[in-house]
Amino acid sequence: MFRTLQVTILPSGKRQAQLKPHKGSSGGGAVRSGVGRKQLPPVPPGAGAPDTTTPRAADRRSAQDSPPNGIPQSYGPFFLEYSLMAEYNLLQRQRIPGIYVIPSAKSPLFWFGVVFVRQGLFQEGVFKFYVIVPDNYPDGDCPRVIFDPPIFHPVVDIETGELDVKRGFTKWRRNVNHIWQVLLYVRRIFYKIDTKNPLNPEAAVLYDKELDVFRRKVTETIRKCNEHIYDPPTTDDPHAIRFTRWDPSLHEEAKKQVLSPKKRSESETKNAQTSGLSWVKPGSTKAFSRQEASS
Repeated sequence: MFRTLQVTILPSGKRQAQLKPHKGSSGGGAVRSGVGRKQLPPVPPGAGAPDTTTPRAADRRSAQDSPPNGIPQSYGPFFLEYSLMAEYNLLQRQRIPGIYVIPSAKSPLFWFGVVFVRQGLFQEGVFKFYVIVPDNYPDGDCPRVIFDPPIFHPVVDIETGELDVKRGFTKWRRNVNHIWQVLLYVRRIFYKIDTKNPLNPEAAVLYDKELDVFRRKVTETIRKCNEHIYDPPTTDDPHAIRFTRWDPSLHEEAKKQVLSPKKRSESETKNAQTSGLSWVKPGSTKAFSRQEASS
């Protein structure tokens, strides 16, 4: 819309400026009366004040498409990785005795783990396990834990090796429950044995009524797991936990480095190449092997 500025000199000597629209243009122009005074053009017929009580259709669609947690679906994979990175950092700060885990290099939802039992009925046991995180974490169900090979325990399925994690976490609560708590529960089942509603009824009955037989079964489980401790992993994942027999030519130097750790320089940290997940530190696999060698 084009406007023409018209200036009128009044008899008193004052000037009055007025913007007039060109012929054929729609709407009125802004009128300036006097110095510093403005007058807005009139509201076109049929136009009223905007209705602020009713959301627009686009806003309604956006509200309906939003997930319950308020996070856009397009951010799902990134939020999941961030959540698991935070969980792994929390786990490292907890320093749970006898528990070692490392995320898979191929999937952030799959973690490798091993637990060393230092005392109690399962003393000297070394049990490998997997942690499977649900793909809708942290708003879904609790992570699953599966022992491989299966162990003889009242709360572990003797066929599948799956631990009854829901016994300790009946409902997974966002920002309240964490993966490190699940791993703490994994460690606790070897020191505080619960026989209520067991996944392995035989183990529960033997523990309650025939403890000597239960001990023999546990000893057999420990022997079986130790016999297969050096078996190669069934996956080609580079982060899969591997045990090797002590070889001074290979492990002595690693043992020395563990006992006298060397701090990485800032330049090495910046130039280090990462592989797999963003939260897996460079050389983490080697560092984990050194810890195993010193165990």
